[in-house]
Amino acid sequence: MVFEGSSAAISHTGKVRSNNQDSGYSGANLFVVADGMGGHAGGDVASSIAIGRMEGLDHTYPSTDDAQAALQAAATTAAGDLIRAAKERPELAGLGTTLSAIIMVDDYAVIGHIGDSRIYLYRDDELTQITADHTFVQRLVDSGRITLEEARYHPRRSVLMRVLSDMDIAPDLDMFVMPTLPGDRWLLCSDGLSGVVDEAHIAKAMRVGLPPGRTADNLLKQALDGGAPDNVTVVIVDVGGAHPLSSGTATIVGAAATPSDIPVPAPAPRPSLTGWLHPVRQAANEPTHFEPAAAYLDELIEEDQRRGRRRRIGWIAALLAGLLLLAGAGWLGYQWTQTRYYVGADEDSVVIFRGVQQSLGPISLSTEVEDTGILLADLAPYQRSSVERTINARSLADAQAITERLAANAHAPLPDITPTPTPTPTGTGEPTP
Repeated sequence: MVFEGSSAAISHTGKVRSNNQDSGYSGANLFVVADGMGGHAGGDVASSIAIGRMEGLDHTYPSTDDAQAALQAAATTAAGDLIRAAKERPELAGLGTTLSAIIMVDDYAVIGHIGDSRIYLYRDDELTQITADHTFVQRLVDSGRITLEEARYHPRRSVLMRVLSDMDIAPDLDMFVMPTLPGDRWLLCSDGLSGVVDEAHIAKAMRVGLPPGRTADNLLKQALDGGAPDNVTVVIVDVGGAHPLSSGTATIVGAAATPSDIPVPAPAPRPSLTGWLHPVRQAANEPTHFEPAAAYLDELIEEDQRRGRRRRIGWIAALLAGLLLLAGAGWLGYQWTQTRYYVGADEDSVVIFRGVQQSLGPISLSTEVEDTGILLADLAPYQRSSVERTINARSLADAQAITERLAANAHAPLPDITPTPTPTPTGTGEPTP
């Protein structure tokens, strides 16, 4: 059965690099993205070789098992081609490429993947990453040592753990089969897109529902607007749905679309171990991916452990500094309160306090300075009420002056306001008219 759907492929050098090492393929049943590595020429050659071997898979298959077997065999053959290319051209030593491919078989997508290019599925208004990056940083994410957000900016995010290269005759691809439905939209892309445009914006572009070609253009524009430090390749595949079946021949983009007999320029110097462990901004013609040997990985792991320790120390130092600032501010605030005074009351007498009339939980911000001995019972009602509500003072001397005035009034005799009785006249005992 022929796959029914529409697709588009697009590739761009980006804003920093001087050549395009990506390749992409969009055909009748086969869809591929390959991101080359290995210097100015090696990446071009590697991704072109991979696409060249994959092209022959673009036909119908009786079963998904047959498609899987064909995909694995083509990847193994491509690895052999890379090994021969490196032997024939020593300047290409170390070349390699990522490979993410889909073969549509009836209602199923047969997927093969190695490296850090990605395959996404947009279904029911949700974008899902289908493939897992074969990178050093992804291992850190999987082990819970860093978050996905930290992985986006990790200095080792381009170190590949698995790749199609001239160092492995039997590449270990992730191979699996997924059912696909009418209305599904599949996205294959190099990290030039996924490393710049986050999933929320990719999903937003998918949600608009434009045809694959216009959607791919939209995603490319977002990558370019974000700086596009690497090559950007996008392949979009719609399953059934609103867009009609594309007609014509397969579309090949990127390095694989150029003639293969172009003279190979002198390679850029390969980065040393020191450069890998302490990278600076890469030149436009230097590789963005590395496949380190075991010794390099050991050092990368040790370095990441050191980074983790430094990060923890930094967090602890920042926490301690924050606590010290809070403690210092609290101490200064407390010291200020101890310059304040007020007149208040204890159970039965007038007392001078130092501090303010508040508490911080169980901690009182005032202390008793002097019990004046003036009894509350000896005060007039309005004076007693004022003392119980507390009377603020500017200083200890001011507080003492307030209590002296209270003491002066405390024992003063109250005015006699008892009414004088009217005298009764003597005589007949009758009231005087």
